[in-house]
Amino acid sequence: MSLLIRRTAALAVTMIAALVVLSAPAGADPPSTQLNVADLTLLNGVRQAGLWEIPAGQMAAQKGTTAKVRQVGQMIATQHVQLDQLTVDAANKLGATLPATPTAQQQGFITQLQAAKGIQFDQMFVTFLRGTHGFIFPVISAVRASTHNEIVRQLAAQASIFVMHHMQMLESTGLVQYAQLPPAAMSADQDLYASGPAQASIGSGPPVSSTVLWLLAGGLAGLIGIAAVRGLRRGRPALDPRAAEVRG
Repeated sequence: MSLLIRRTAALAVTMIAALVVLSAPAGADPPSTQLNVADLTLLNGVRQAGLWEIPAGQMAAQKGTTAKVRQVGQMIATQHVQLDQLTVDAANKLGATLPATPTAQQQGFITQLQAAKGIQFDQMFVTFLRGTHGFIFPVISAVRASTHNEIVRQLAAQASIFVMHHMQMLESTGLVQYAQLPPAAMSADQDLYASGPAQASIGSGPPVSSTVLWLLAGGLAGLIGIAAVRGLRRGRPALDPRAAEVRG
């Protein structure tokens, strides 16, 4: 992955995490029943993840070239059905409307997976899903830490367990290209903790548009896809997926 892609991906994740934190109202009021932008971002994000990762996992269960990839695909699809139901239940309790279709970017991932065959499919499946899981994980954590809504907090806690487990399963295939991963979003000169006291003193700022959050998300997802395709075209060797085991 080029230096530009690494820096852009790191910046995107940092900006999204910061926007999620800044969108939460300040103060120590009792738990709120109202949803803010960050809460809705979590609900929509987890829902849309399932809308494309369920069919992607089902494809892997059928098209994977190894028993490991097929097993991981089936487990991810099955568990995303469970997570999707938790998300729908939470939205129903909160009176929130959830998306019903994948985003254009996510549909693009599905289209590429449908066209891929053999080891190319295996590599794309692992790269796409681990990349998007790695993106959503810090967003879930930021909402979990800042939300005033108990139902959203519980969903964030549940989603973080699913996401971590899925990342571990994808890594167990031996197909994660660690050398191409972007660096961690948090650098030495970026301290999100410093924004806490400042936000408390200033009070809640203007609402942050969820469109901004998801434009950044889409941009990062696109970079992940570009990096995956470029890596495949260069014919980078992958580790033998048969040498790893699924970690529960």
